[in-house]
Amino acid sequence: MKQHKPRSNAAAVPAAGKTVPAHPLADEVRPGQSVELLKELHILTREGKLNQDSRRKLKQVYHLYQFIEKLLLELPQGGEGATLADHGAGKSYLGFIIYDLFFKSLHSGHIYGIETRPELVQKSRELAARLGFERMSFLNLSVAESTASDALPDQIDVVTALHACDTATDDAIAFGLKKQARYLVLVPCCQAEIARCLNANKALSLRRTPLAELWRHPLHTREMGSQITNVLRCLYLEASGYQVTVTELVGWEHSMKNELIIARRTGKPNHAAAQRLQSLLAEFGLTALMDTRFLLPWPAFPA
Repeated sequence: MKQHKPRSNAAAVPAAGKTVPAHPLADEVRPGQSVELLKELHILTREGKLNQDSRRKLKQVYHLYQFIEKLLLELPQGGEGATLADHGAGKSYLGFIIYDLFFKSLHSGHIYGIETRPELVQKSRELAARLGFERMSFLNLSVAESTASDALPDQIDVVTALHACDTATDDAIAFGLKKQARYLVLVPCCQAEIARCLNANKALSLRRTPLAELWRHPLHTREMGSQITNVLRCLYLEASGYQVTVTELVGWEHSMKNELIIARRTGKPNHAAAQRLQSLLAEFGLTALMDTRFLLPWPAFPA
């Protein structure tokens, strides 16, 4: 049998011919991850085990963390001093894991968890205090309220919104634009606003264009509303000076809410994207949204 190479710590050297048993979670928990944190988040049981639901949740959060870690490392000084705002934080699984795996080893930087449910905010504050995660703040605010809150700095490096429902993702985008975020990482959830608009204008659209057949039936209206919403969001981000990538978060067997939008700030507004945005809004009878959801931060472009 192949012998293990001796380590510098003599006490850790196994007896000849014996192997060190692998940690039971070695294949599922990232190196350096606090097992106590995972227990506190109820991802691990008190005995340190994973059930099937927790395994799926942990895999999804870790997969998203891989994208975020890469962006943090692209920041000046490898992320030292970085600021991150997590919208619709819920129990703050994502924020705690990012702090534990990345921010904890830094000397500066801060994570802000934004959540409307006060009981979840309080629990997150208590958990951060128990774990000594001093550079985490939890704010009992809506995404829209946080945009004008003095509790957050004027500039945020990374904005995340994991399964922020309906228009909360649009509010997170508005937050990121105001805070001049370098990166936005968005996983949209249920989306109803544009589906409602499509439904309200359905009779007129059916007379005007055969394309309206794509959303004539209620099920198709919901699906088309979701698809159109994310397409418009991507064009809006591009028009506002971001480079956008759209990919899968995890495999479909883990989540139906699977779209991951990553936006990198270039600082150069894209007028061609703005024109395509305007054209799509007109095509689907959604031009009223130009003054609300898709308000461009620079003067109107030529028709």
